[in-house]
Amino acid sequence: MKGPQRQRPVKDERDAQIDVQAKSHALEYMVAATQVLTVLCLGKGNPAWKGSLSLLFFGVAFGLFYKHRQYAEKPYRQVGAVFLTIGIALLVWFGVTG
Repeated sequence: MKGPQRQRPVKDERDAQIDVQAKSHALEYMVAATQVLTVLCLGKGNPAWKGSLSLLFFGVAFGLFYKHRQYAEKPYRQVGAVFLTIGIALLVWFGVTG
């Protein structure tokens, strides 16, 4: 005789909100860790500060692009493009000079 079949839980709106909040908190901690890493590298004279600083600019740019998608206002996209350009420049500079 078989027991009752387990029902598979269905993700609801609450689960989606928890996932979004978890990703948001994780991103905040990653940004804080990246900032600490940048300051440490800069203090020790390690050129990796350029690469870690570029990650911060990428994060700001993508956050602004997301806001542009939600609000459809040009300043978010324009400022995001500036931050993205700075991030790419820092990453290239780090890649070339090490």
